[in-house]
Amino acid sequence: MKVAIQKLDERAVIPTYGSEFSAGADLYAIEDTVIASGETVLVHTGLAMEIPQGYGGFIYARSGLASKKGLAPANKVGVIDADYRGEIMVALYNHSAENRTVAAGERIAQLVIAPFLKAEFEVTEHLSDTQRGSGGFGSTGTK
Repeated sequence: MKVAIQKLDERAVIPTYGSEFSAGADLYAIEDTVIASGETVLVHTGLAMEIPQGYGGFIYARSGLASKKGLAPANKVGVIDADYRGEIMVALYNHSAENRTVAAGERIAQLVIAPFLKAEFEVTEHLSDTQRGSGGFGSTGTK
């Protein structure tokens, strides 16, 4: 699949895949950014893209950045719609007890391009019965 991408800043790095079978392409910061403990900062990538219709761009944490520095997307998973043409930015939250610096050129998140189904919601008076029913959080057990 080809995805048209535009560099909005000369420092922008085109997303890269870490290995042949990587699902996510790494996104890179274009400038040094300090993120205080407990703070969320929008980190710029300097990129815009044209995601094909029927697909979305989903921004996930990089496991190394999250486990080693405590930095992960504030909204857990970012969603980029196919009709968005602005700059891709990552809202990074600092879960650690220390200020953290993201360096220009550092990999800050990973982007997965994936298809989705658009639902047509229909109001009804009754839903079908299931064994679980309305059992919510923890209702299926822990082991």
